[in-house]
Amino acid sequence: MKNFTSVYDVADVAALVNEALELKKNPLAYKELGAGKTLGLIFLNPSLRTRLSTQKAALNLGMNVMVMNLDKEGWALETQEGVVMNGTTVEHIKEAAAVMGQYCDILGLRSFPKLQSKEEDYSEDILNKFIKYTGIPILSLESATRHPLQSLADLVTISEQKPTGRKPKVVLTWAPHVKALPQAVPNSFAEWMCAADVDFVITHPEGYELESSFTAGATIEYDQEKALQDADFVYVKNWSSYKEYGKVLSEGEGWMMTNEKLALTNNAGVM
Repeated sequence: MKNFTSVYDVADVAALVNEALELKKNPLAYKELGAGKTLGLIFLNPSLRTRLSTQKAALNLGMNVMVMNLDKEGWALETQEGVVMNGTTVEHIKEAAAVMGQYCDILGLRSFPKLQSKEEDYSEDILNKFIKYTGIPILSLESATRHPLQSLADLVTISEQKPTGRKPKVVLTWAPHVKALPQAVPNSFAEWMCAADVDFVITHPEGYELESSFTAGATIEYDQEKALQDADFVYVKNWSSYKEYGKVLSEGEGWMMTNEKLALTNNAGVM
């Protein structure tokens, strides 16, 4: 694959999961594969697990790793074409990305949505400009609409723990949170589950429907307890409204996950 930004960059999802499971058994199996290569990790937003796990994976492959917290350590980037840069921006993304492409062989990028404009966020403007101007493969460390690395890791976990002889039932349930969160993680999780051999159900209050292209093939159930019946895995996640973009529509009373609700499941693993 040229880039890794979504499940659609993967030719065979099951084969990739199996390869990941084998590599997990022997993390240093390809310790010389990346010799002489450099992975650049560019963070426009904070990261803990994604950053550490990606760095560790690169080191296990024998790669050099350069990390830059661009929001704190770099110049403020202008992302729009044809504008006069007489404000707070210092460097154009076109030039900055090109420089990164000269020093790196692969570039990992994390860039969150602003949750102000649906059109801007869902156009993946920042990610696509890095793809365009770096000239090297791009690895998404979470973008405005997806988090493919986390979703792949989630599918690996499900594949490790799934029951034998039947499809596992996987439920993605909305849960309340104190602030508005992006849809990237649930979008991505839905895409990967719809591409996997699982019985996939999404449950949330009305008004929290994800963009339909991410959930095609999933069962949507507004009754949380009905959705949880006989589940093998329960993925608990908050997200803000897509329809009323970026808004928290309710406090989510009654949607908190509890032990009583989990008793409805098939002793489900909680993710």
